[in-house]
Amino acid sequence: MSLARNLDLLRHLPKVDGLRLPDFGRGADALSPLQEVTDFGDNPGALRMFSFVPEQLQKPRALVVVLHGCGQTAAGYDLGAGWSTLARHYGFALVMPEQQRINNGNTCFNWFNPEDTARDSGEARSIREMIAHMAETHRIDPRRIFITGLSAGGGMTSVMLATYPEVFAAGAIIAGLPYGIASNLREALDGMFHSPARPERELGDFVRRASNHRGPWPKVSVWHGSADRTVNPGNANEIVKQWLDLHDLPAVPMAETNVDGYPRQAWWNKDGETLVESYAITDMAHGTPLGLADNDQRYGVEGAFLIEAGISSSYHIAKFFGLTGWIADAKKAEAKPARSPAPHLARSIRAAVAEPAEPKPEEARGFDLGQIITRALTAAGLMK
Repeated sequence: MSLARNLDLLRHLPKVDGLRLPDFGRGADALSPLQEVTDFGDNPGALRMFSFVPEQLQKPRALVVVLHGCGQTAAGYDLGAGWSTLARHYGFALVMPEQQRINNGNTCFNWFNPEDTARDSGEARSIREMIAHMAETHRIDPRRIFITGLSAGGGMTSVMLATYPEVFAAGAIIAGLPYGIASNLREALDGMFHSPARPERELGDFVRRASNHRGPWPKVSVWHGSADRTVNPGNANEIVKQWLDLHDLPAVPMAETNVDGYPRQAWWNKDGETLVESYAITDMAHGTPLGLADNDQRYGVEGAFLIEAGISSSYHIAKFFGLTGWIADAKKAEAKPARSPAPHLARSIRAAVAEPAEPKPEEARGFDLGQIITRALTAAGLMK
């Protein structure tokens, strides 16, 4: 199909129901744990706000912003990608903005519309207001705010990371596009279908011009199916180039590994912290990859643009955000050491047991508990 035909098709999508993208998860709304918030502040983008706050929250408290794809609702994407299940399991809050048909006939976030992609304007401002409301209402740590999205939601994730980089610690873009490559529908379609390559510096400058921020920049995780025919997989490379330029990192990956059978590339800073990573989900079409997580849990349900691929992107993204270690950390904090009248003696006994001393010939035949206790008592000052 030619670019002109695509343009004509998109112009008519809001008027022709038969050509609209399928609504996934409309039936999920009634059962969804998400709660709508109607009075969250300025809303120039006319978006709806949904949130989820589990009974127990991590300390310090964290927030993840999740942006659905075209043809989806907040509740539908939550059901499919499993974010509220993850949030309940690991104790972080969610805000899930939802597009309305009055703004876009396919309920796509308008990631290419200049009025919606500039700082303090349109949809970008509405999402920022939702974040501010959540941060104040639920005492979110400002250093622990993250964002992710699929497709047009991925494109809007790029917008938010570019226009409000000081707000986010990290973001994850699934089957999305880099910031700044389109300012009208024709350029958006060209980016979606062809993904023309641009110099790294040009891509980085798109972001640098979006605000007065000059770093540090958010960490970024990029996900894309290699068989995506809706958003060209070359966009993943362009997103990576954009953020490598901002982080002043080399083009060559610092590590190339396989995760659940899929290639992952990573770049890190001098402290060993991963700043940019990229997953190529081979032979996968347009959508969010689902699968069994490292903890043997399954997050999400298959549906339109939610694809069983043997890897749980939601889980790995939450892990990249640093949100999945909370359970282990909480258990350590709850564990109280046994009271002892002589804790220094207990430490000395443990040290003596662990002592890698070379055994004498007469000791080599077995384990001499008496000698271990004697050494411990001597070390503790209780025996001469």
